[in-house]
Parts: sequence; structure tokens; C-alpha cells
Amino acid sequence: MPMLTRYPSVTAYITKDNSEIRELMHPEHHGNVRQSLAEARVPVGAATRLHRHLRSEEIYHVTRGRGRMTLGAERFDIAAGDTLCIPPGTAHRVENTGDGPLVILCSCSPAYAHEDTELLTDEEA
Repeated sequence: MPMLTRYPSVTAYITKDNSEIRELMHPEHHGNVRQSLAEARVPVGAATRLHRHLRSEEIYHVTRGRGRMTLGAERFDIAAGDTLCIPPGTAHRVENTGDGPLVILCSCSPAYAHEDTELLTDEEA
């Protein structure tokens, strides 16, 4: 049988960076091995906390909404259809600048782990 997750069965939770996450595929729950795929939602006017992952490389694909991305020393606008890569160790955060939810598919390799997430201050960016 294929490894399969049905969206309605996935319970959302809040990560250390304060985003709402739904783990669509994760080794701890679904039997895959090396990566995770999650949907992140950032409400209107909200932002995730500045953070970095020491081991994981992340790929974000924006599926809905508009926002402002902080990636290391760079800041730039993002919108539905944009895809970006966040190298391990790179400080990042995203804020919703649109008038609806900002929805992002997040792929992590190795898979997302709370222990790999380090919260930062603006001075540490």
C-alpha cells in the first residue's frame, strides 16, 4: 500500500517559530525516510519568529497569499507561485502582508525536527 495522507485527517499544531503547521508527510508518522512535507499558514498581519535550522534545508512553495520573506540579510516580497530555498543555518522568517491567509508548502531534508529549530533575535540574523 502506498504511503498516503488525507488532508482532513491531519491535525494542525503551532511550531516553535509560531506558524500553524500541518505535517502532510513526516518520517515519525508516515513511514517515509529522509524528508518532510508540511503546509504552513500565517494569518493576516502575523509573522513567524526569526529562526534557523542547523541541519535541514527547506524549500518553500507559496500556494496562496502574499508576504515578505527575510532570508539572511535579504528581504523580499513573495506571492502565490513563488518557490525558494533556505539553506541550513540561514536565519529566516515570513510575514503575511496580504489580505488573506499566507499558505506555504514546506519541504525539509532531513525532515523537520523541533530540536533543529533555533529561535533568534534580530541581532543574530
